[in-house]
Amino acid sequence: MDLGIKGKRALVLASSRGLGLGIAVALAREGANVLLCGRSGEQLEANCKAINGEGKGRADWIWADLGDERFVEMVTTAVKEKFGGLDILVNNTGGPTPGTTEDMTGEKLESYFLSMVARVITLTNALLPGMKAQGWGRILTVASSGVIEPIANLALSNTLRPALAGWSKTLASEVAGFGVTTNLLLPGSILTARLDDLDGAAAKRTGKSIEEIRTDKEARIPVGRYGRVEEFAATAAFLCSQPASYITGSLIRCDGGAARSV
Repeated sequence: MDLGIKGKRALVLASSRGLGLGIAVALAREGANVLLCGRSGEQLEANCKAINGEGKGRADWIWADLGDERFVEMVTTAVKEKFGGLDILVNNTGGPTPGTTEDMTGEKLESYFLSMVARVITLTNALLPGMKAQGWGRILTVASSGVIEPIANLALSNTLRPALAGWSKTLASEVAGFGVTTNLLLPGSILTARLDDLDGAAAKRTGKSIEEIRTDKEARIPVGRYGRVEEFAATAAFLCSQPASYITGSLIRCDGGAARSV
């Protein structure tokens, strides 16, 4: 299928590794020009070199930290200077530390709300006028399956991610008439360094080995295994495509059927 995004300009947040990098690679392989963003300049530079070596979409990068109060200004300036505008925005952020509700101090809540919710919204608001003016845009926000089924020992994530679901749905109805789609993509257990960290924390908390934790989790996934970054990234690329122009205001799961809700 031709996704119709050759030459489109895409910004992918938190794309030095994991799901963000996977999405950036998938978009570039469809011919999109991608701006990678993250906190590891060395890794971002290496990622761009690899993407550009494939000879399809062009990749560039910017160092920017979602925890920095200058984040939105830095990123919007880079988009203007490097691309002159934007067609695709992938809002992806790192997850908060594991813990229970009693571990949620006011300081933690405020800090993670800023980096996971507030700056995603303000960045989108800053880039949205250009999409509306050109009559085409894609806003894809990566959240967590905890939005629909809270995950044990991830109280901060379970609390903050649903805010993005309400925002994304509201925004979708406001901008659909301008040719801009807005969707939320929820990963289940996808093989990344973040999942390694979470499985390690679960092993420490329960006294089990990481292998036991994974065997137990995979047994509860109907597909019977963890997902691959490439599978998740392919779903994201389609939602950013021209053929997906009638999909907006949606919450899409990529979790191997793990969530028990309909």
